[in-house]
Amino acid sequence: MKADTNALDRKPFRTIKYRSDKKFASFAFMNRATRQKADALYLFLATIFITALIVCNLIANKFITIDLGFKIFTISAGVLPYPITFLITDVLSEIYGRSKTNKVVLMGFAALIFTLFILWLGSQFPSIEASPLSDELYQMAYGNSWRVIMSSMFAYIIAQLVDVRLFHFWKKLTGGKHLWLRNNASTIVSQLVDTTLVVMVLFAGELEWATIGGFIRDGWMFKALVALADTPFLYAATWIIRKRLKLKFAQEAA
Repeated sequence: MKADTNALDRKPFRTIKYRSDKKFASFAFMNRATRQKADALYLFLATIFITALIVCNLIANKFITIDLGFKIFTISAGVLPYPITFLITDVLSEIYGRSKTNKVVLMGFAALIFTLFILWLGSQFPSIEASPLSDELYQMAYGNSWRVIMSSMFAYIIAQLVDVRLFHFWKKLTGGKHLWLRNNASTIVSQLVDTTLVVMVLFAGELEWATIGGFIRDGWMFKALVALADTPFLYAATWIIRKRLKLKFAQEAA
């Protein structure tokens, strides 16, 4: 038995294949060393995802303009790191599959709830006279965060699950080919869902519909452009990870 175990550990993985709806999928069951690498990478990507998600919401109250030459976009500062979350979910979906990606999405949702609680807790205690951040400044910076985070949570959980579902729909439909298609098709649609829901919940009844429509248009267009621009990074990331984990084409770590 000991000799058999050592022989298995020397192999990078063994492959399990199945067919469903005439579509092919392949999973790699890894040895201990490769599994440790895969788990460490999964934890790293999940950490970056949750960090970017929380930062998005903490800076979302500030609106800025970005001039790309052909158009000036008016967006929330929270839009800047947000495309990173969709890039990471696409990498996770490609390497680890739908189930483990959805777990990261749900962990992000829990992290947002915890962040909201901490911000509320910080507001319950008065600042001292020597505090660099007074109660007024704290309220100005984070007083509206509950509404931002609540609207973001509502949009986030729907948009991210839509993104993961569409990604795997296109992956199954194309037999694991055309990564650029499932990356952009899933992200652009889910970003439209996310941007519309966030802006509607945040500003409905507060601003004119023309202004709300402008925020949705600019936010979604900017996110869509970033999604198109990050396609080479997605290819590079998945190639490096597959090589490091010794995964074959379209194979997922299991």
